[in-house]
Amino acid sequence: MTFGLSFAPLVPDAVLWAVAVTAIVVAALLLVARTRGAWVRAAALALLVLALANPSLTREDREPLSSVAVLVVDKSASQGFGDRAAQTEAARAALTERLQRIPGLELRTVEAGHADGETDGTRLFSALSAALADVPPERVAGAVMITDGRVHDVPADTSGLGFAAPVHALVTGFPGERDRRVVLTSAPRFGIVGQQQSVTFRVEDTGAPRGVAEVRISRDGETVERRTVRTGDAVRVQVPIPHPGQNIVEIETSPLDGELTPLNNRAVVSIDGVRDKLRVLLVSGEPHAGERTWRNLLKSDANVDLVHFTILRPPEKQDGTPINELSLIAFPTRELFQQKIHEFQLIIFDRYARQGVLPIIYFDNIARYVRDGGAVLVAAGPDYASNTSLWRTPLESILPAEPSGRVTEQAFRAALTDLGKRHPVTRTLEGAKAEPPAWSRWFRLVDARAGDGMTVMKGPDDKPLLVLAREGEGRVALLLSDHIWLWARGYEGGGPHIDLLRRLSHWLMKQPDLEEEALRLFARGRDLMVQRQTMGETVAPITLTAPSGATRTVELDAADPGVWRKSIEANELGLWRATDGTLTALVNVGPPNPREFAEVTSTTDELAPLLDATGGSARRLAARAGADVDVPRIVPVRSSETYRGDSWIGLKMREASVVRGVGVLPMFAGLLGLLLLVGSLAATWAREGR
Repeated sequence: MTFGLSFAPLVPDAVLWAVAVTAIVVAALLLVARTRGAWVRAAALALLVLALANPSLTREDREPLSSVAVLVVDKSASQGFGDRAAQTEAARAALTERLQRIPGLELRTVEAGHADGETDGTRLFSALSAALADVPPERVAGAVMITDGRVHDVPADTSGLGFAAPVHALVTGFPGERDRRVVLTSAPRFGIVGQQQSVTFRVEDTGAPRGVAEVRISRDGETVERRTVRTGDAVRVQVPIPHPGQNIVEIETSPLDGELTPLNNRAVVSIDGVRDKLRVLLVSGEPHAGERTWRNLLKSDANVDLVHFTILRPPEKQDGTPINELSLIAFPTRELFQQKIHEFQLIIFDRYARQGVLPIIYFDNIARYVRDGGAVLVAAGPDYASNTSLWRTPLESILPAEPSGRVTEQAFRAALTDLGKRHPVTRTLEGAKAEPPAWSRWFRLVDARAGDGMTVMKGPDDKPLLVLAREGEGRVALLLSDHIWLWARGYEGGGPHIDLLRRLSHWLMKQPDLEEEALRLFARGRDLMVQRQTMGETVAPITLTAPSGATRTVELDAADPGVWRKSIEANELGLWRATDGTLTALVNVGPPNPREFAEVTSTTDELAPLLDATGGSARRLAARAGADVDVPRIVPVRSSETYRGDSWIGLKMREASVVRGVGVLPMFAGLLGLLLLVGSLAATWAREGR
């Protein structure tokens, strides 16, 4: 309980000060003139001024508040190395018991640094701020951190703490720890498919003299190069980029004797492969209604360099017009199909018939081009069923369906086969799930007998419509109708011609997203998605390996036709691996090289400058490996500039309180005030009457 005096003037402050000054002047004149009763009159004037000031006696009932201390426990992955976890728990138990014995101190304990798939690094000060979010700064007694000293959110100065109290750090580990790590100096984010990219790195040893290390460079899990390097020296390697999309490059070094952990002996670089201009050769046998469908699709893609030839004047067409009067470009067959054929990623024959324009030997070149990794698409019309069909060339060995010689001329709706419902080219085509599919009708189909390829679309009587096949290292597609232009023109509502043709051409050019058999990993915030694309009815269990080396078996669930998925929690940062024994997938969760594993040796140097500025300290729990944990005494201190000693650390005990009740007694209110004023007047008269 505390008492006080407060004023609530009955008149404005200016009037009160004017009356007070007048009273002082009058009292001074009375005293100087030695007037009889001057002191009594001065006292009466003082009481009058005091009455106008309206003083009141106050009483406050206050309840003291406890001081708040925070114990921050570092639970980051690096705290699991060596004896750090045991040291942390021993120090935590001792500190909790000692802090709870201090009267007037409230203890809050918070764990920080858990790997959650999103946060990079150890953030103890963020956790400290969150724990004190509802505590006024004048109640904070300080904080004690149990950590290995590798903290990645240390404020620049004490103003970043938000309170004026000591912060202490008890550091796990011990001096002289050894560790080896791979440090990336420069790494590209993008690379042109088919070219090489330079990656520069160095191997650093902490707590050990310079030496040599064996380094393995791999891409997507396959070893690219091995070499011996000297620690501390910058090393540059050339890594090929074979495919578009993510190319994960790993640089792994041999372990160091006695090192803390091998987890940071590996660095990861994710290079996005970008295709250079895709060169496509489109050969149209003769002008027809659907010719521009292919041309418009390919020309709309800025990444496609299209070379298009239409055979307007075949050799058998002779009308006597001199060659020098024809506005035609000679078909450079030798240049395209012999000299530069391997510069094209895709060759399309659109209603092309064997007309003598291409010598038979060039079809042999095309067949070899496919087996060596090229791609051919045949968009067939009645020509495929004729005597001049491409089937009657050396392309027969790679084409996936043999024409019967008949053409079906009737209305039908294209539909997906069972394989087509699982194949990534046709699986999710808009309108495919309806029965019949919500597409316009076609009116022509070349009858053919499918061979070893996959029939993904069918026509009337389950006749093959779209057949896909692999030949050697290359791919072939055969579309047995020339009426896809009806979809492009919007006839009867049209159909998904853009999606189908684009996916078809990308599958032929080996786009990874359209592989029939694929295992993929996706990182989505705190979750890791395992996805298996297959043409089979079942899938094998997946073995998932975490960055720490821990493994688990995952059973996938059927999601869509041909797709199996499973979502799990991504509780570690770094490179995850998934394999079913045949296929392997990699994905990096969080940054490619987490700061948590960049430097893992314990230290007091990073925290010492800030903690010293608060009056606290950073000290080790153990002086050497195997030594017992030495937890300092906790001393409550009322006021000091430093809160540390050789064997103790201090907390700043606060004197904060909260007001529970207030009492106010006006001194000149009611009968008491009246008596004081009347009494002063009576005393003046009595003195004058003598």
